[in-house]
Amino acid sequence: MAHHDQAANGSVPTPAGQSVTVSIHRIVRPEHVPEVTSWVQSGVNLANRWDGFLGSGWIRAAEGSSHWHMLYRFADADRLAAWEQSAERREWLAQGTGLVEELRYQQRTGIEGWFDDPSRTDEPADVAAAVVPPRWKQATSIWLGFFPVNLLFTALFTYLVPGWGDVALVLKVLISTLILTPIMAYWVLPWVTRSLHGWLHRT
Repeated sequence: MAHHDQAANGSVPTPAGQSVTVSIHRIVRPEHVPEVTSWVQSGVNLANRWDGFLGSGWIRAAEGSSHWHMLYRFADADRLAAWEQSAERREWLAQGTGLVEELRYQQRTGIEGWFDDPSRTDEPADVAAAVVPPRWKQATSIWLGFFPVNLLFTALFTYLVPGWGDVALVLKVLISTLILTPIMAYWVLPWVTRSLHGWLHRT
């Protein structure tokens, strides 16, 4: 079984404390389906005992398809790395040699993570991937949250903070981003994505 280097397959360094979702696309020959089914389930059972493991799922792309997708999530990048570099996982991967061919490995976190549906963490990969809306919808949602917050901040500081208009532009931007970034990340964006859930995930 081919197991590609992560950096060559779309993984990027992730901030500490953010959950990381891994998507893997594999090819399975029809004659190996029973063995692969057992092999995949044993891997899920193994990961389920690992610290930081949040859930997983796997599914075939269509009836009779040789394309399988697997999704799993860890609480943070450090514990994901510990699992992926563990002797237990290497032994499990070795058991799949000759059964599957790995085509793509991808990690997803950061802003896209705001658009994840937490209730779908354990869904199969192609289903879970569908809950990530198009980029233009993500951008629209971020703007809908950022515009009123930034407008309110600007109005309040302009009228309530003496001399705000005389503050250097760079310092204004620094202060506003330091204040607004955590507000957006912890309160506004989660509220916007919940409010627009039906539109964001409409197929």
